[in-house]
Amino acid sequence: MKHSKLILPVIVISQFCCTSLWFAGNGVINDLVTNFGLNSSALGHLSSAVQFGFIIGTLIFAIMTIADRFSPSKVFLISALLGALFNLGIIWEANNLVSLLSLRFFTGFFLAGIYPVGMKIAADYYKKGLGKSLGFLVGALVLGTAFPHLLNEITNTYPWKSVLIATSSLAVLGGLLMVILVPDGPYRKTSQHTDLSAFFSVFRNRKFRAVAFGYFGHMWELYAFWVFVPIMLKKYSIAHPQVLFNIPILSFLIIGIGGLACVLGAYIAQTVGTKKTAFTALLLSCGCCLISPFIFTSPFESLFIGFLIFWGMVVIADSPLLSTLVAQNASAEIKGTALTIVNCIGFSITIISIQFITGMIALTNSNGIYSILAIGPILGLIALRRKNKITIHNTL
Repeated sequence: MKHSKLILPVIVISQFCCTSLWFAGNGVINDLVTNFGLNSSALGHLSSAVQFGFIIGTLIFAIMTIADRFSPSKVFLISALLGALFNLGIIWEANNLVSLLSLRFFTGFFLAGIYPVGMKIAADYYKKGLGKSLGFLVGALVLGTAFPHLLNEITNTYPWKSVLIATSSLAVLGGLLMVILVPDGPYRKTSQHTDLSAFFSVFRNRKFRAVAFGYFGHMWELYAFWVFVPIMLKKYSIAHPQVLFNIPILSFLIIGIGGLACVLGAYIAQTVGTKKTAFTALLLSCGCCLISPFIFTSPFESLFIGFLIFWGMVVIADSPLLSTLVAQNASAEIKGTALTIVNCIGFSITIISIQFITGMIALTNSNGIYSILAIGPILGLIALRRKNKITIHNTL
C-alpha cells in the first residue's frame, strides 16, 4: 500500500516534540531544588515519579486495549495535550515535593499514550522497513529526552520556567501534527472489545517472551544511565578540579547521540540481522557498565567524555531493534497492546534501578555503583542467546 512520504517524518517530529516532556523536570532540577526547598535526592524521586506514572498509564492503556480500539492518532493528541498541561503545572509557585511528584506522575501517565502509541502508529504503516522506522522513532525519543538539558543551557538567561513552557508548547504542537497529518495506517486492525486477558496471553508466545526478556534487561540499564549522566559528570569534575564541564550541554550530547545510534543500528541490522545487532549493542553496553568504575579514575577528561558518548550510543542502539522484534512476534489485533505491555514492564524495571542507584549514592561514594547496571544486560543477553534456536525473518 502506498502512503505519503511525509508520514514517517511527521511521526518522528511529533514523537520528538512530545517526549521532550519526559526529562523536563530533570533539565531544571537545580532550579526546582532552590525554589521549592528540595533535597539532593529529589532528582531520583522526580525521575521515578515520571516512570511510575508511565507504568500505571501503560498498564491501564494495555488492559483497556485503548491503542487497538480507538484511533491511535487521536489517542496520541489527547495524551499530548494532557501531558503538556501537567508538565506546565510545575511552574506554579505554591508547589511542594508532593505536588511536584504528582505533576510528574501524571505527565508520565499520559506519556503512555505517546511513546508506545507512536510505535503502534508506525507499525500500522510499515511492515517491511519497520526496524528502520522504529530506529528513527526511538531516535526521536532520545533527542526529546535529551532536549531539556540543551534547552536549560539555551534559556539560562531566562527564567527556568521557560524550559517547561517550551516543552509543553512542543508537546501540543506534536499532538496536533499527528492528528492532522497522520490518519489511521493501512495495516491497522481494530480490536472491537476490551480484552482483559491480552496482558497475559501475549507471553504464551515463546518467541515474543524471549525478545521481551531481552528488552527488560536493556531497560534496567537505560534510564538509570540517562538520569545519572549529569551526576557522573559532576562527580568527575569534583574529583578533578582542573576540569571545567558544561554539564547541561554535555548531558544533551551524551544522551542525544543515542538518537544517531538508533538510526545507524537500524541500517546495520539490514545487513547483519536484527537480533545479532541488538545482541552486540547490549553486549557493548554491558561492557561499559563493568569498566565504568575505572574510567572515573582517568586523568584524561577527553577519555572520560568519549567513554560516556560511546556508552550513550550503545545503551540505546538495541531499543528499536528489540521493539521491532516485539511487534513482529505479536498478533496484529493486539500489536498496540503488546508494545504497551512490554513498555509497562520495562519501565517498572527502570524505577527499581533508578531508586537502587539513588540509594547507593546516599550510602557510598564508590564509583563502582554504576557497574550494578550490568545486571540487566547480562540477563537480557542470556534471554536473547536462548533465542538462537528461533528463526526470525529479517524484515528491516
